[in-house]
Amino acid sequence: MPKILVIEDEVAIRRVLVKILTEENKEYKTEEAEDGLSGMEKLKKEDYDLVLCDIKMPKMDGVEVLEAAGKIKPDIPFVMISGHGDLDTAVHTMKLGAYDYISKPPDLNRLLNTVRNALDKKELVRENKQLKKKVSKNYEMIGESKAISNIKDMIEKVAPTDARVLITGSNGTGKELVAHWLHEKSERSKAPMVEVNCAAIPSELIESELFGHVKGAFTSAVKDRAGKFEAADKGTIFLDEIGDMSLSAQAKVLRALQENKISRVGSDKDIKVDVRVIAATNKDLKEEIEKGKFREDLYHRLAVIIVEVPTLNDRREDIPLLVNHFANKVATEQGMTQKQFSDDAIKQLQEYDWTGNIRELRNVVERLMILGGQEISKSDVELFASK
Repeated sequence: MPKILVIEDEVAIRRVLVKILTEENKEYKTEEAEDGLSGMEKLKKEDYDLVLCDIKMPKMDGVEVLEAAGKIKPDIPFVMISGHGDLDTAVHTMKLGAYDYISKPPDLNRLLNTVRNALDKKELVRENKQLKKKVSKNYEMIGESKAISNIKDMIEKVAPTDARVLITGSNGTGKELVAHWLHEKSERSKAPMVEVNCAAIPSELIESELFGHVKGAFTSAVKDRAGKFEAADKGTIFLDEIGDMSLSAQAKVLRALQENKISRVGSDKDIKVDVRVIAATNKDLKEEIEKGKFREDLYHRLAVIIVEVPTLNDRREDIPLLVNHFANKVATEQGMTQKQFSDDAIKQLQEYDWTGNIRELRNVVERLMILGGQEISKSDVELFASK
């Protein structure tokens, strides 16, 4: 049920607005405030889906209410109510974040359309936030070990900057989780994060994938195509397994980092890009440099900040939390009843040599949830989780 606050010092206009709203939709729940100060008090105590706010009021005017509310309830859409002489101010409030303004006396159709549209936008913002929370939950970093706490602290410091980050660690340790956290907590979080698995793309196609191509650049290039760097403009590009990138592609990535511009395969036209680069690898890039397989100048461009993700064997104290997290996830995904793991089962899992790291543990938990008893026991672990 949409909840609307009407802040208006003229009683007659306030009552008209409430009457129009309640007659339009019986589900609208309206509340009134006779001036800006009392309206602000209500906003501090209650959550509203929409505010209709007069501009000229005693004690606290509409502009002051809009600015103050934006600091504590930034997602509430404001529709400003302006007299004829307030139009310049009304336009100013739009720049401050107001959804729209309505002139006095209010036109019925204009008012109702604006209210409907503002409420629709509020619902859309709410859905987007829920979706983002869901996406973020998929990349939740579970653990309280010293190693994971250090990584979380580093992310908090590094994420708000545009510093390039090189994430190192064995397969299955969760390097992509670190990359997603860095993006989510950055100033670029509203722009896209584009992922490229450099190991999964054939070397002859990696340049086209990263930088795009023009029609006729090669046999299968039947039309112009933008690359991942263009898609990530104003956002983040995550180059996973960058140690597997060809030397020719490395040279182009280096140019993109140095000059903030790229050129599509088959074109000599430069395209400006504003992209933060996060890279990850399971290889020792210094060894790859010695073998002549990785450019040293690119390494130094990428490795401004190095985040080393520990193996699961190096953070065994996190296994109970991880098991519980994965068990909840599997139960939800599979539509199963949640199962508990006995203390002995957890201890047994903590003693294993996890060569496949977090990814392997996740698979083992899913197997135990499906094949184990109502409570997962030590014998279940020995039977179904054995190597």
